[in-house]
Amino acid sequence: MELSRLTPAEGSVQNGNFRRGRGHGSGNGKTAGKGHKGQKARSGAPRIGFEGGQMPLYRRLPKRGFTNPNTKEIVGINVEALNRFEDGAVVTVEDLVTSGIVSNPRDGVKILGNGELTKKLTVKANAFSAGAKEKIEAVGGTAEVI
Repeated sequence: MELSRLTPAEGSVQNGNFRRGRGHGSGNGKTAGKGHKGQKARSGAPRIGFEGGQMPLYRRLPKRGFTNPNTKEIVGINVEALNRFEDGAVVTVEDLVTSGIVSNPRDGVKILGNGELTKKLTVKANAFSAGAKEKIEAVGGTAEVI
């Protein structure tokens, strides 16, 4: 048995558009799968998270912090990762994605100064740290902000 070959048991998966409460012949008539009586059998059953009038968990816990809706998720790449490009190459964000250094650039790519650069490159990225810019220019390359 392999995880990739698992399938649901025969008859266990039903169509989401199944029409309930359409008579005995449908196989799901009368109580329409809700059983007999009780709060969950009636219309207006409580919403998800309702705890029977007790103060619900989401209201018992304190509210903390703030999520800034305008924040940007910048991906950081170290200078030493750029050594895989050929000497004299122009490196853009698209090149970083195609070479596999960055999988998802999100809101931008920042080049960081960790490691050593041995090749002269023209690097075009959204941002550079001061150390990264120094190292790129020290080997004769250029750092361009796009």
